[in-house]
Amino acid sequence: MSHTAPPPLIAVLNGPNINMLGLRQPHLYGSATLDDVEQLCAETAEPLGFAIDFRQTNGEGELISWVQECRGRAAGIVINAGGYTHTSVALMDALLASELPVIEVHVTNIHRREEFRHHSYISKVAVGMICGLGIRGYALALMAMADLLEDDA
Repeated sequence: MSHTAPPPLIAVLNGPNINMLGLRQPHLYGSATLDDVEQLCAETAEPLGFAIDFRQTNGEGELISWVQECRGRAAGIVINAGGYTHTSVALMDALLASELPVIEVHVTNIHRREEFRHHSYISKVAVGMICGLGIRGYALALMAMADLLEDDA
């Protein structure tokens, strides 16, 4: 009897206000909703051979706990930390402690926005960042994660 290994798990974690996609500033963020993002991630992950753990929270502590849970459980993390990108040293430390490849995603181009959004604590520990390409940035991040994991295999 052959046992196939479960597909690698990729955590797709979303921080504060990402649940407001489609409602909040559609001129910046577009009309796609968080459900649309989750569906896009599922559709992208399947042919890549990934399982997805897709979550969103407005709480910094909860987001940090989820990152900590990924250690030893997930193969990688795709994260849109929302406003915590620019403020949370604790989230950066949790991502570093996960010892997993991290890809940072932003729906908007944070470098074309307010000055305070130009700095990212997540970038200090991420392999790379995709920003400004709308929700398709999530799909691109999953494709990049597949390449990263294949390179490390």
